[in-house]
Amino acid sequence: MNNRQALPALTLGALGVVFGDIGTSPLYALKEIFNGRHPVPVTPDNVMGMLSIVFWSIMLVVSFQYVTVIMRADNKGEGGSLSLLAMMTERTKALGLTAIVTTLGVFAAGLFFGDSMITPAISVLSAVEGLEIVTPRLTPFVMPIAVVILTGLFLIQKHGTSFIGMFFGPIMVLWFSVLGLLGIVHIAHDPQILFALNPYYAFKFAIAYPVLTFFALSAVVLTVTGGEALYTDMGHFGRRPIRWAWFGFVLPALVLNYFGQGALLLADQSAIDNPFYKMSPDWALIPMVILSTLAAVIASQAVISGAFSISRQAIQMGLLPRMLIVHTSGEEKGQIYVPFTNWMLFFCVIALVLGFKTSSNLAAVYGIAVTGTMLIDTILIVFVMRLIWDWSWLKTSIVGGFLLIIDSAFFFANAIKIPEGGWFPIGIGLITFVVLTTWLRGRKVLGAEVAKQSMPMDLFIQAIDDVHRVRGTAIFMTSSPSGVPTALLHNLKHNQILHERVVLMTVHTADTPFVKADQRLTYENLGKGFSRIVVRYGFMENPDVPKALTLCEKFGQTFDMMSTTFYLSRETVVPSGKRSVWAMRAQLFRIMSKNATSATDFFKIPANRVVELGTQLVI
Repeated sequence: MNNRQALPALTLGALGVVFGDIGTSPLYALKEIFNGRHPVPVTPDNVMGMLSIVFWSIMLVVSFQYVTVIMRADNKGEGGSLSLLAMMTERTKALGLTAIVTTLGVFAAGLFFGDSMITPAISVLSAVEGLEIVTPRLTPFVMPIAVVILTGLFLIQKHGTSFIGMFFGPIMVLWFSVLGLLGIVHIAHDPQILFALNPYYAFKFAIAYPVLTFFALSAVVLTVTGGEALYTDMGHFGRRPIRWAWFGFVLPALVLNYFGQGALLLADQSAIDNPFYKMSPDWALIPMVILSTLAAVIASQAVISGAFSISRQAIQMGLLPRMLIVHTSGEEKGQIYVPFTNWMLFFCVIALVLGFKTSSNLAAVYGIAVTGTMLIDTILIVFVMRLIWDWSWLKTSIVGGFLLIIDSAFFFANAIKIPEGGWFPIGIGLITFVVLTTWLRGRKVLGAEVAKQSMPMDLFIQAIDDVHRVRGTAIFMTSSPSGVPTALLHNLKHNQILHERVVLMTVHTADTPFVKADQRLTYENLGKGFSRIVVRYGFMENPDVPKALTLCEKFGQTFDMMSTTFYLSRETVVPSGKRSVWAMRAQLFRIMSKNATSATDFFKIPANRVVELGTQLVI
């Protein structure tokens, strides 16, 4: 399939995955602007002014910031904060800025996990709340129904999204078509609402009511939530399909719906309690609730799948311990299931629904996660402008400064909601940041401790002439591409033998999403039956050691699994006992290390060919 033929299919797929979050914003965005915690009075001038602000927010944040600028910063086609971090790490070392970039990238990943918890809760709740419009007697059933739907959504994750995914695209095409159609119907009743496309109305409102405008931005941001998902999901579909879908279909449908809701409010101010559902005729309410719920489930699925991808990236980049990753499709390598991430999200999502009870209450939680992510993305993209795109200081200052002003305005407007629930995503971000950086720091300390106890490989080889050799192959897995593995030293110490062929194997994660087949493996003959193999994987790939060993045939080396023994070193971490902040984090690192998935499972090594040798390390 060439690119021209693939574009329509990829565009349809992008509609079903990438735009689910921003596509469900009309369910609650205008309601929160005019009926939320800082309501804007419903008057004709205010409706025109706020619609103008909504339209230009979408154009500046989504169309310009993400679709036009940030999506240019792809790491071999992949997007997202961790992908951006991997791309920037080497570039910032010479400037001494690696720590700053790492901190920003990791915290952005933490905020994304918070977003992955909030989006399912607010999307499904706001969709099911349409039942209250059908009849107020159904109000007590809204929360239980939302809990049941969300529980079912997380239960089916282990089966993969390949089957459900076939329906995602067509359903979202129907969803956006209905959004646009409802908007057109109401705009036709009051076409003057289209004058709000003129930025004059936005400036007029902001100058007349600067304080109210600032508070209103905390609700306006709900119209651009999901914009950051375009960048995160770029690797699944590519820039062109996302841009085509956005400008050709999604953007017009969203704008038409928002302006249709505005026209409805000009005609009937009482519709403010739920303008989205009141756009529909009475006979269409039940079908709209069903369609809205399906769209909300799709939006939720998108961020859940994104959380799985972020988890895998974090594991491969050394930010999380090894965890079980299940491939749910033999054809699509991006379809994975991470049980720990799934159930962590599930319990947090249900807690949010039960704790906040309504979508309006959850709106206070939502904004801070999205605006925090957008602000960090913009800061990182400024580094990209200078270090990778080689933009001039003037051009970087103009474009980067403009984006930072916009994102800062949204962020600080949402910061006032921290006491009302905005603390939740910040708390999740901080917890995730501590966990990820603790594992990163712990692995570095552990690596340094192992290096201290190691010895140079050339000295070791010179000293083994009198050691008894036995038939077979021994592969010693080691994280260091130099020195003698701890497991090898322990095996020689206790068993007093060496195999006739000894392989030192290191699995290395590259700073690119995928590694080409011809760059996957390097082989080095060290002499006296010793050799070193380095296998490289991208941070979007899962290691498969037996499969990688078949690539050694081009070096004249073959491996029979039945005569090959894998030796793994299992380090038992013992905290030093000193009272300090690191001592507490060392305890956390010990717990994480103890509960990590075994290297046998993670590297797909046959369990009956593995010998583990333990050692204690004090950190």
